[in-house]
Amino acid sequence: MTKILIVDDNTAVLEALSLLLEIHGYQIVTATSPKEALQIVNYQSIALVIQDMNFSADTTSGEEGRVLFSDLRSLNPLLPIILITAWTELEQAVELVKAGAADYIPKPWDDTKLVTTVNNLIALGQANTKNKALQQHANVFDTAKQAAQSVGLVYDSAAMQRVVDMALQVAKSDVPVLITGPNGSGKEKIAELIQRQSPLNQAPFVKVNAGALPQELIEAELFGAEAGAFTSANKSRIGRFEAANGGTLFLDEIGNLPLSGQVKLLRVLQTGEFEKLGSVKTQRTTVRIISATNADLVADIAKGTFREDLFYRLNVIEINVPPLCERGDDALALVKHFLPGRELSLTAQQAITQHMWPGNVRELENACRRVDILYPEGVLGADAFGLSSETKSTVPRANTTEPTQVEIEAALVTYNGVIAKVAKHFGLSRQALYRRLDKYAIDYKS
Repeated sequence: MTKILIVDDNTAVLEALSLLLEIHGYQIVTATSPKEALQIVNYQSIALVIQDMNFSADTTSGEEGRVLFSDLRSLNPLLPIILITAWTELEQAVELVKAGAADYIPKPWDDTKLVTTVNNLIALGQANTKNKALQQHANVFDTAKQAAQSVGLVYDSAAMQRVVDMALQVAKSDVPVLITGPNGSGKEKIAELIQRQSPLNQAPFVKVNAGALPQELIEAELFGAEAGAFTSANKSRIGRFEAANGGTLFLDEIGNLPLSGQVKLLRVLQTGEFEKLGSVKTQRTTVRIISATNADLVADIAKGTFREDLFYRLNVIEINVPPLCERGDDALALVKHFLPGRELSLTAQQAITQHMWPGNVRELENACRRVDILYPEGVLGADAFGLSSETKSTVPRANTTEPTQVEIEAALVTYNGVIAKVAKHFGLSRQALYRRLDKYAIDYKS
């Protein structure tokens, strides 16, 4: 229920206004002093304030009301405030209206006009609050988009937005992050995003494919080696941990690291200490660890191929990057990125959206490279991408709970623009579908 605060030292005024507004469905909170009013606004959700201009006996200047108005504005600049004025305070009230007060009502007031004013101001206040929240959300969204674009991450889906938001949040800390997801889904881009947005963005960022390290050279690659430590070691070399000291180390394909390497890695993660191969001198390092894998490490632990203690060292926070087929409009956004300025037919858009893309972004990028070479001009059809242009009459959906723009447009054609049928097809309410139509600027029949 919408809550209104009435501030007046006259109990008769409080009772009269409370009764009037409660009849019209509002919840009323009252205060007899500015101090009490400020406490209420600070700790309760107040939609509108009706305040007197004077609170001390024999005071008619309106100065107390002006101070209260200013203090309320400081607490909540969007809070609608109606001033209750006598003729002696009218000039002061008019000045406050010019300064941002919502309105003023003279004593004695007209009940009908007062209720109308309250209704209008509360509706306006709720709209202003909603617009502010939407603007803040848009600003956060734009900031996230810009951060993602700085590392070449392209997306349009809500699923990927959640991944980016989480990456930006964890970037502020220095805890280990495990990025999971299928090959080609963009795990390395997320690692780059975390490093770029972290306090360590000016420090070293060292990448190593842990799964590609030869088993006999894992220790030398990670920790370095002294000259003569092994047959081909002609000179001393630094390892990845030493190179990344004070910065970030990205361990890609960590699930493919053999058990012997996992043991060596665990020690440095636990203590920050290591020795170069062929040396007895202990060195210390401070690095932030970001790791990535396409493997199911929990299943690997059960099979005995991955150490459970290492898993918990790496997996303080996990970020899962979904496959491309679960990311709504990302496929089309990526095609536009890889093939700028090229036009896609509707059937091509449908085919690209519906294709599973088992190789994820990497497969899609390769497809776009082929298209760019083999079809340098003209509108691109589904056959240009090696995809079927056939679409089912039931408008098959991508493997996602969020319909894409192309899917909605196709459904509108299939159901002859009947909103109720399109909404039912996607399992949405009509209002939810209308919001998506407006979001994508899709023309539709009312």
